[in-house]
Amino acid sequence: MISERVAQLRRQSLEARPTLSTERAELITQVYQQNPGFTSAPMRRALAFQYLMEHKMIYIGEGELIVGEKGPAPKATPTYPELCCHSLQDLDILNGREKIPFAVDAQARQVYQEKIIPFWQDKSMRDALFLEMTEEWKAAYEAGIFTEFMEQRAPGHTVLDDKIYRKGMLDFKADIQRSLGELDYLHDPQAYAKEQELQAMSICAEALIRFAQRHADLARVLAKREADPRRKAELERIAEFCTHVPAHAPRDFWEALQYYWFVHLGVTTELNTWDAFCPGHLDRHLLPFYQKGQTGDCHFGSDSHLSDEDFRSLAEELLQCFWIKFNNQPAPPKVGVTAAESGTYTDFAQINTGGIMEDGADGVNEVTYLLLDVIEEMRLLQPSSSIQVSKKNPDRFVKRAARIIRTGFGQPSVFNADLIVQELVRMGKSVADARNGGSSGCVEVGAFGKESYILTGYFNMPKILELTLHNGLDARTGRKIGLETGNPAAFESFEEFFAQLERFSNVC
Repeated sequence: MISERVAQLRRQSLEARPTLSTERAELITQVYQQNPGFTSAPMRRALAFQYLMEHKMIYIGEGELIVGEKGPAPKATPTYPELCCHSLQDLDILNGREKIPFAVDAQARQVYQEKIIPFWQDKSMRDALFLEMTEEWKAAYEAGIFTEFMEQRAPGHTVLDDKIYRKGMLDFKADIQRSLGELDYLHDPQAYAKEQELQAMSICAEALIRFAQRHADLARVLAKREADPRRKAELERIAEFCTHVPAHAPRDFWEALQYYWFVHLGVTTELNTWDAFCPGHLDRHLLPFYQKGQTGDCHFGSDSHLSDEDFRSLAEELLQCFWIKFNNQPAPPKVGVTAAESGTYTDFAQINTGGIMEDGADGVNEVTYLLLDVIEEMRLLQPSSSIQVSKKNPDRFVKRAARIIRTGFGQPSVFNADLIVQELVRMGKSVADARNGGSSGCVEVGAFGKESYILTGYFNMPKILELTLHNGLDARTGRKIGLETGNPAAFESFEEFFAQLERFSNVC
């Protein structure tokens, strides 16, 4: 069931117009204008993140139970000029795209023209990458042989394990401090670099705590103004939760969801990880908190002694609000040819359900079925969802997912968990890490909490075919950008042609 609150929030999310927000670009520009680069790269990024968490606008929408947005409002999408700076032409393309536009108003365009572009011209990561490339590489790039070699994004396809559900940011800071104390400056030539990285991590942990505290401050202000006693109580609880997490480990189901969401916002605000930062096995991460709530041991104020049925309804509503948060975050807009030809709002945040536990047992639990109910009820583009099917799983699990799939919604996707484990083990992962892994993004498999599956670019095989058929000439421009493969009409067999195609592909 969807409550009136969730129906309203869902409608707002679906009707919100995706816009390009200059807020993050302006803040990050201010940071780098003040910091000319004398600090180490980790510290520079940490201080920039600290500034973002301290100064970005805090948004708490009417009726929300899970709080926090990447931009100043739902569907207000930030940009990342330190990675790749949008040109005015890019902004026009994004604003004018027929199917997947990002609205760019006159003020945003002016900010880019007067502040963002002048500072970041020739300073972005993309500029630095292209400066190192040969003219032959650039010609191949412009012809479309390949694209997106980490030129518009930070490493993505990163999935969380269960660390944040067991430790708060203050615990992580204590771990970092211990590691700092163990550095051996006399014998380890990397000691200083490790120190800078560890100190940067500590700054980021503190910055995320401060980000949550700012939400707590706003919730308290809104609670004082609120006339509706029920909403007033909700805002007071939100203030309490945002004071506790992420500084400390979550105590209950609500705090666990809010903790993850602050981490999600922190990661995706710090750099553009499109695509995709994912919660991973949410059903197994949330199970201890769900079971705790069923016993009445929770911090929901007057709701601390809910019946099992009422607690399940509350947990379901919280998950529905959680789903809406994902749907409020379109993928960051691209630049250049990718902006013109590759349009999507999907950030490919995938939630895994089912699969196999670390000890090899069935990974399906009561939260799994709760998540499947939410998937069916919400029918949103984001987050995407999947079932990891193992021979250990009950038929009931597969049949429940199949009933959702046959509605034509397109979710959840289905993966063979046993084969994923085999694949990861063949890749060198431990059995435990493989069982705790799964699929992410669109779609790759990996060991959750242990690695990222970094996108190294798209390779355009049909373009290689075209070049092979034209003796290495780009048919669009007439420019020679490839190997001379000879006149295709002179090939005496398909074998000869395929040999040239393979030769060309190997060079690329």
